[in-house]
Amino acid sequence: MIFLDQPDEIKRVSVAVIKRLPKYYECLGNLLKNNVERVSSQELSKILGFTASQIRQDLNNFGEFGQQGYGYNVQQLYLEISKILGLDTVHKMVLIGAGNLGQALVNYGEFRTHGFDIVAVFDTNPALIGRKINNVPIYSTEEIEYFIKENEIDIAVMTVPKGEAEKVAGILEKTRIRGIWNFTPVEIKLENEDILIENVHLIDSLFTLSYRINENKLQKRLLKQKRKIFPRP
Repeated sequence: MIFLDQPDEIKRVSVAVIKRLPKYYECLGNLLKNNVERVSSQELSKILGFTASQIRQDLNNFGEFGQQGYGYNVQQLYLEISKILGLDTVHKMVLIGAGNLGQALVNYGEFRTHGFDIVAVFDTNPALIGRKINNVPIYSTEEIEYFIKENEIDIAVMTVPKGEAEKVAGILEKTRIRGIWNFTPVEIKLENEDILIENVHLIDSLFTLSYRINENKLQKRLLKQKRKIFPRP
């Protein structure tokens, strides 16, 4: 990611740092709810599991937010990270694919809480077109291009079946969409580099969890074997 620290200066921030920012944001939000006014990097470290040094380095990519001996002003840092993440504005979204996953996302209230407003859903099923999900209207996929252009949509959420992913991506590439949040099992890539894509691989995440569970079982088994060989005195 490119972060503009000064008008004439471009600073590149690693993806790893960017992926930690939402964790800082959520943590600070919880601290605010508990009326905590200031917090140190050491205290954040205990909550988040990152080292205090890592936290300071991450935040220093975007400015000087803390004071030695005082720590961070929770509300100020929360608002600054909100701006960095682009959460200080409303992002208009459309969702394409009104299946079970799509409906669950439309019904998820936290999106709107953080400024992500799903204003329309699109599907090919005639039985769904004209209906609403959580008061959001469902339109035919044939109207995607026109609707996005007329309503200045920022983000398109794709929850269509695998076989429709490339076709829908091609339609979106013709629009002025700024980003695609892709939940399909297809890795979407477009020639138009101005459209940013976040590919969400649910099955990969599940496989990772499965690996960790299996690894944990193996570690426990090895520990039991070790105790049998080397019993405690």
